[in-house]
Parts: sequence; structure tokens; C-alpha cells
Amino acid sequence: MRELAGRLAALDPDAGEAVRVIAYFDRLTAERAGLEALVRGAAVLAGSPARLADPVHGVRIRVEPDGRRVDGPARTPVPPGAAWPGVPVSPGGPRVLWLEQSGEPGPVGAMVLERAATAVRAALDRTRGRAPAVPGPPVPDAASVEVLLDADAPPRARELAARRLGLGPLTRALARADGTADVADATHERAAHEGAVREGAGREGAGREGAPYGAASEGAPRTGIGPAVPPLDLPHSYAQARIALRFTAEGTAADPGHRWIRAEELGGLSVLAAAVGPRTAPVPDVLALRRAHAAAPWALLTLHAVASHASLRTAAAALNVHHSTLQERLAHAERLLGWNVREPAGRLRLQLALALDRLHRSPAST
Repeated sequence: MRELAGRLAALDPDAGEAVRVIAYFDRLTAERAGLEALVRGAAVLAGSPARLADPVHGVRIRVEPDGRRVDGPARTPVPPGAAWPGVPVSPGGPRVLWLEQSGEPGPVGAMVLERAATAVRAALDRTRGRAPAVPGPPVPDAASVEVLLDADAPPRARELAARRLGLGPLTRALARADGTADVADATHERAAHEGAVREGAGREGAGREGAPYGAASEGAPRTGIGPAVPPLDLPHSYAQARIALRFTAEGTAADPGHRWIRAEELGGLSVLAAAVGPRTAPVPDVLALRRAHAAAPWALLTLHAVASHASLRTAAAALNVHHSTLQERLAHAERLLGWNVREPAGRLRLQLALALDRLHRSPAST
């Protein structure tokens, strides 16, 4: 298909681009992509915002040309413009898929709408429409996961999606740093843990024997894990998972910390997530933390180990350094910070500074 598109592009750029559009949506359909991925594809390919607003199926998705989902303030829909090109996703139905641009779309825009509508119809039929639950082993299905995590999806549609995925009575939502989401059966808690690790979300150095403290697992996206809930409550679990994701770290010297975090482990720290983000002015302790890292590249990793372990000896063992070496480094780090982190109050101050610094670097959930 790529070769054909290349040949056509040499003769007719619009024809070549149309073939690429067809191949793109065919691939998403074959991968059982979710509705958000399909609308995102339409927006990126058309170079204009794309919107899916289907009141029958309870769907409202709007994506900018750069791939960001922006549904609007408080999820309040803005009526489509009268001049926007739009199409129905079912024969004879109302227009529910639009490109936010004036006038008739060009050949490429028309093809984007046509192929996106076909793919959206297949996803809706599979997850919210006529498709019955099929007996047998669970089927990987991004569209079904998307339905389960969507608070606006009708309960009947979410029940169908849960059956398709073979979920038990308790399930956790997973939010990953690469923008993907998933669900894991938590009827037995081991299943949720194995699901997170299988998808590349392990504690520091978990996948490599003898890895130094804070080492990143190769190819492992950071993951926030929501609380275990019945499948119909997964939107709440997903919201909590996204908060937990903001407290995860890359597991490197520049960003030490856990690559996966359960929402239940946060306790009162989750309250900070609502008030702190990339645009929030950092408090002096966070600035001191950053200055310490700039002055000594090992400082952040050392301080995180001290804040995360019960004693200096266990912190030194986790860092694979001698206890006396840790003592020397910590004394230097304390001078850079300006406070004693070995006292209870100083340790709490350090833990809060580390958490705040992570939230400053992590976009707020929307």
C-alpha cells in the first residue's frame, strides 16, 4: 500500500494522500482502535480539529490537530458550526462526525471523513451497539477499554465491554505515561500486579537482577494504577490512576522514583495533585532541590533513596554504595539544600519537596 501511495503521489498528490488515509484507518480498524484514536487520526490527517458527538451512543470527543483531546470546559459541548463538513456514521443517521473547518473539504478531507466514519461505526457496533458478547477467551480491544473508562458511556455499553474483556467482579484501571490506558482484573490482586508489570510498569530495577537503585526498566512506560472497583466504576478508578501516574518517575538519576504507583499508596499526597502542576510556581524547597541536582548530579538520587528507606544503611545498600560514602554525599547534599534531612521534620520536608517537584513536571489530569 505504501508503494502504491508513493507511485500515485508522483502522479497525483491528492490521490497518493487518499491512499495513505485508507491504509491508516484500515490499520486502526484491524487493531480494534478506540474512538478517541480514530478521532485523533481524523484531526491529524485533516490538519483541523475533529469532533465526534453522538448523543445516541453517549459519545463526545474532540481532538486538536496536534493530537490533544480537548472536549471543552466542564465537558460542555459547543454546537457544531453550520459550515463545518460532517458525516453520519450510520446510514440515514444524523451527522455526528465533523471537521472544524469552513466550506467543503478537499479530496483528502472528504476521504478522511469517509474512512473515519466507517471505522467509528465498526467501533460503536462492537462496543456500544448491536454486537453481542462473544463467549471464549478475553479479546484485546482498545475500543472496549475506552468505553469502560468513559463516564459518559451508557451502563449497558460498559457491561458489554466488560464481558468482551472477560473481566471479573473487581478491576483496576491503568494509566500510562505514553498516553495509553488499560484495565486489569483485580479479583485476585496478583492479576493486577502482573498486568502492570507485563505492560512494562515495574518498580525500580525490577526487571534486572542487581540493577542500581532508581534504574529504569527498558521500554517500560510509567504507570498509575487505580483502586480495585466493579467494572461499572472503572471511570473513577481511571481518574485515580491518572493522579497516581503524576507521581511516577523515570527511575533515573535525574528523575528517581517508582515507575508504577498504586493510587491507594498516595494517601493525602493525592490532594496536592489538584493544586500543583507545570504552571504552578515552585516553593523554595523545590528550587533548593533543583539547585542541589544542578550542583551534584548524584544528589537527587541520593536524597530520594534516603527519603524512601527506613535507614541510611538500607538506602546505601539500595544505591550500591558504602555506608560511609552515603554519609559523605548526604552531608554535602544537606549543605546544598539548607536543611537536615536526617531529622523527622527534615525528612518529611524532603519527601514533600520530591513529590511537589514531580507534580511540577507532570501535566495535570483533565
